Amino acid sequence: MVGRAAGVLRALAELDTEGARTADVARAVDLPRPTVHRVLTALLDEGLVDRVQETGRWHLGPELFVLGAAAARRYDVAQVAHPTVRRLAELTGESAFFSVRRGEDTVCLLREDGDFPIRSHVLTEGSRFPLGVVSAGLALLAHLPDREVEDYLARVDLVPSYGRPHATEPLRQRIATTRTDGYATNPGLNVEGSWGLAAAVFDRAGRPSWALTLTGIESRFAQPRRAELGALLLREAHALTGRLSAGPSAAAPPR
Repeated sequence: MVGRAAGVLRALAELDTEGARTADVARAVDLPRPTVHRVLTALLDEGLVDRVQETGRWHLGPELFVLGAAAARRYDVAQVAHPTVRRLAELTGESAFFSVRRGEDTVCLLREDGDFPIRSHVLTEGSRFPLGVVSAGLALLAHLPDREVEDYLARVDLVPSYGRPHATEPLRQRIATTRTDGYATNPGLNVEGSWGLAAAVFDRAGRPSWALTLTGIESRFAQPRRAELGALLLREAHALTGRLSAGPSAAAPPR
């Protein structure tokens, strides 16, 4: 039940722009609509979700804000990372992001848009993807030890949800390229024409725990600019690693 409730909240976080219908959430978590309705009703009683009676649409609830504010006192990495993300958007004109690794997923925490008028909408704050999907997930996966990478590839099948480019062998090739370049490149694998670059940010133990990302349209990511953007990401990721490692309350490594 706890797992279902967590899944419903995560799905609602991604869908909650103008609110989500029960059926929308049910499709996102692949559960029967009556089951999801019961979970949402229980969460409503606890203030973890809210519902607009006129539309029947669900939103994240006020109690989550209270809990989030309490958690932020320990997991304050977003506050530390925000100037970096804003600077990347201003310097490049692209959309810049900061994501965190949570287990075998990445979750987008911050987004800042640059001044270029055409933007990618693959990532929004709260978006969640498995490792190896989108450039942030590829950057983090590529910087894990070989044994962990191979264990992950043996257990996880990304093809049903993300297509043949995310089969084991193509993904293994992108991991090798990422390790060579130092940063990950997603050449429009999730949305055609929308490219992404990402660099891993490391915690005190040297584990890849966060990622900085730039996304934009394909024509803006041609060489030699792609290499320039990658180098910029690596410099900013290295500097942010130092700041997070030195901070008194850097987030704990993912479990």
